[in-house]
Amino acid sequence: MEWQTMIFQFLGGLGLFLFAIKYMGDGLQKAAGDRLREILDRFTTNPIMGVLVGIVVTILIQSSSGTTVITVGLVSAGFMTLRQAIGVIMGANIGTTVTAFIIGFDVGAYSYPIMALGAVLLFFFKKDRIQNIGQILFGFAGLFIGLEMMGDGMKPLRNWDAFVDLTLSFSDHPILGVVAGTVFTLIVQSSSATVGILQGLYAEGLIPLGGALPVLFGDNIGTTITAVLAALAASVAARRAAAAHVIFNVIGTIIFLIILPLFVNYVDWISGVLGLEEKMQIAFAHGTFNVVNTLIQLPFVGLLAVLVTKIVPGEDASVEYGAKYLDKTLIGQSPSIALGQAKEEVVRMGEFSVKGLQESMDYLFTGGSKHANMTIQLEEAINNLDRVTTDYLVELSKESLSENDSKLHHSLFQNIRDIERVGDHFENLVELIQAKDSHRVKFSEEATGELKEMYELVLDTVSLSVLALDKQSKDFAREVLSKEDRIDELERVLRKRHIHRLNKGECSGQAGIIYADIISNLERIGDHAVNIAETILEENHHIL
Repeated sequence: MEWQTMIFQFLGGLGLFLFAIKYMGDGLQKAAGDRLREILDRFTTNPIMGVLVGIVVTILIQSSSGTTVITVGLVSAGFMTLRQAIGVIMGANIGTTVTAFIIGFDVGAYSYPIMALGAVLLFFFKKDRIQNIGQILFGFAGLFIGLEMMGDGMKPLRNWDAFVDLTLSFSDHPILGVVAGTVFTLIVQSSSATVGILQGLYAEGLIPLGGALPVLFGDNIGTTITAVLAALAASVAARRAAAAHVIFNVIGTIIFLIILPLFVNYVDWISGVLGLEEKMQIAFAHGTFNVVNTLIQLPFVGLLAVLVTKIVPGEDASVEYGAKYLDKTLIGQSPSIALGQAKEEVVRMGEFSVKGLQESMDYLFTGGSKHANMTIQLEEAINNLDRVTTDYLVELSKESLSENDSKLHHSLFQNIRDIERVGDHFENLVELIQAKDSHRVKFSEEATGELKEMYELVLDTVSLSVLALDKQSKDFAREVLSKEDRIDELERVLRKRHIHRLNKGECSGQAGIIYADIISNLERIGDHAVNIAETILEENHHIL
């Protein structure tokens, strides 16, 4: 029964710890305004900035795995280069050590009143800011209560000779400690949790410092698995970013294993100088490992990028979705050329909208999740280009423009809005298709054929509208208007056929609703293609 109590108490404490750290991280993230992707996207201009941003974001969400997963997503979407991503990953490793330092402070005696205060703020106040603070406090206290439960659960291990011999062997065979730390973190999926457990073991005298440090190194390797899993189905660039995360921690571990006796002596010496308690000693060692590892490898980011490119071969299918043509120095020097560059960027947005619509169509007819993922990434890319191109045009409006340039300038604002709305609609289409699959709704062969016909017509119309915008061709623009008439007529015909199938009982009500919503979204996309064409024809009846 003692073993059962020990195991249950340890697992319960581990569960509470994992819940608390995620709950606290969610509260911190909401308090920060939930703009983490934007922070990562906008401020990672070089590897050094990437390190700083990686530290800040990881402190905010209390998860280095979370930061690296977001980073892998941004690399996959083309918002971030591999070199920038490696910097963020290095920073994430440093940021995650903050949790170990928090654990190192002995505030466990106050954890219950802190949790009570958090609960009061959560349940008796309605303001979001106060609720976020309550969530942070509740999670913070739960973290210590979970650690205390795990510590109490592990105490009987001091009487188990086999466990004592195992932990002592880590000092003689450091690679065993690295493997143990790696495997346990793979299982738990949280380096913060495994470092917290290690702090507890060391504080209880169950593992010597020379055995604890290799386990600590293994914890850092194990935490990379989350990013690896996130990258498996992503682009080649994303897989390279995940590989860089693994290699970075493996290289750091090899370096510190080589100097392990020196590192043990250093931690002993600094602990005596600063008067560090056991848990804080592990936190300090964790922080030193990641900071020194980053300082050693940061100058070799380019070399690391080349290495992972060799290790993960293949053509990178991701596109650079950041602004490609916008040059702010042109605004003051040559407004007319700057306007032409802005037009090229808007055309790129239009090309993304065509590709996004194609991907949503492929998702409907193949069910491949890669098409759904690419559609969402393209919609995010359009939103990003919407923001930066609109800002560019606003800056350009302060300059003196000719009459023709002023007309184009005004048209581009409208084009951006319509392309962004096309992105919203094909995102809606993906959500409708996901709803169809999750509810196991089946379309009849006739309905599937009708959707394919309308999809192809709308895709052709949007492609033509982007071509008309690119060439500023009134002939292409008139052809878009002609195709839109066919879209409207086809929508009316398909709705009649749909109602006929419903009346005959050939189609379920749920399938009918999703079918009607799909053709409605496609018709609205056609309207926005017309809006683009009409700016070229200089007509006034703009559809909102």
